[in-house]
Amino acid sequence: MSDNHTIFAEMRDVQGTSASRRLRHAGKIPAILYGSGKETAMLTLDHNSLYHNMEDEAFHSSILVVDIAGKQEKAILRDVQMHAFKQLIMHIDLQRVSATEKIQISVPLHYTGGDEAPGVKLESGIVSHLITELDIICLPGDLPEFLSVDVSELHIGDSIHLSEVTLPDGVECTALAHGGDDQAVVTVVAVRGSQEDEEADLAEAEAASEASEASAAEAESESEEDND
Repeated sequence: MSDNHTIFAEMRDVQGTSASRRLRHAGKIPAILYGSGKETAMLTLDHNSLYHNMEDEAFHSSILVVDIAGKQEKAILRDVQMHAFKQLIMHIDLQRVSATEKIQISVPLHYTGGDEAPGVKLESGIVSHLITELDIICLPGDLPEFLSVDVSELHIGDSIHLSEVTLPDGVECTALAHGGDDQAVVTVVAVRGSQEDEEADLAEAEAASEASEASAAEAESESEEDND
């Protein structure tokens, strides 16, 4: 678990569209911090600092330290609102966490061994990632930054399912914990359009072209005979 990401924030007193617009013009963004039975805090964050943090994948699945004028609280990033077409953060929601209360959060899946998989190396298939993150339930202290999935033993047609993903102690898969389907997370599939297929398609196209030319020549010959 990583909790070395610190967000420096200030309290804000004003709300509303106009106030938020003024904040953004000043390089700030509005945010809220809620949860753990405490009053919701209205915050102001530095946009560029937060944007830089969000480029780090681990930031999205870590316990964050929210520093408000020297007072620190731990939280997770719960929601991010982005501008429709600009690379701008418009608003974020932070949820407080308690060491004794489980949280539900998505963590990224890191797939390894793709180049060594028999389905890829020997059978010319490709690894298809069906999901890129997994929703889990755990205590904050057990939160992993990511989960590793080894695909090095997969042949074409083989899959790895939710129940086969190795989870650290204290971590549950949300879908399975709630009785959901044991869906596949990754599989190896055959590549369509192999060299043999391309050669067969080319031969078929050439044969069709020759037949078409022969038909056209025959029609032209018949036309000349009719004219005579």
